[in-house]
Amino acid sequence: MDNEIDDDNGSTDEVSASSASTESASQPTVAAAPVWKPLNANQRRVLGTLMEKSKTTPDAYPMSYTGLATGCNQKNNRDPLSSLTVEQVETIVDELRNLGAAAIVQGSGRVTKVRHYAYNWLGLSKVEAAVMTELLLRGVQTMGELRTRASRMEPISDMSVLQEIFDGLKQRGLVVALTPPGRGQVVSHNLYPEWEIEKLKSAKWESPTDSGSIGVASSVPSTSRIDSGELATLQSEVKELKATVQSLSERLARLEKDLGVS
Repeated sequence: MDNEIDDDNGSTDEVSASSASTESASQPTVAAAPVWKPLNANQRRVLGTLMEKSKTTPDAYPMSYTGLATGCNQKNNRDPLSSLTVEQVETIVDELRNLGAAAIVQGSGRVTKVRHYAYNWLGLSKVEAAVMTELLLRGVQTMGELRTRASRMEPISDMSVLQEIFDGLKQRGLVVALTPPGRGQVVSHNLYPEWEIEKLKSAKWESPTDSGSIGVASSVPSTSRIDSGELATLQSEVKELKATVQSLSERLARLEKDLGVS
């Protein structure tokens, strides 16, 4: 029976169990001919989550559709937050499969699981994959933030090392600098559709705050151009906020009544 080899460099081959260790050891670290294409927001979230979990929770990778949806919607290390359903995730995975960026792993009597092909699809080394993962999960950020976040997956000793990694990715068109070099430089990945990357490049980014976080852009994409998944997420969050405000108002009114405050 053939086994699928899923090592950390992202290469996957169908080989016999007896030759698995030999094949795994001989896999290249970086693919020779990446074939990536622009991705919409939901596709970036799913691919980034698969890449992250393959490094941070390898025992739970490849991922089930349910686990992948949970990972996409988690509250930490995600910007913006999402609320994708399992059904939506299945559709997005099919889109990534058609692009060659992901694959289904199936076994007899087992839950269908998903793995990524990002190493070959993007042509990445391990540390480059950590950098791209964080950019896919959070988008625009400062170089300082990027180093802190990517270092949880692969060691990046200092900013000069990150700069070298970033420059290599930039030469291959995978990342973009949105502000000039220097303290607080703002960067992002370059996997956006054309309209989205043009919006980012034309935005006026404010100087970083004392905490190192980037400021708010003076221009944002119009709602007519926002991805449908993003719009649904925003609408859901607005609905939740309205419900919270209403609940707090009712509690405040009851409290004022109990205290005799008019």
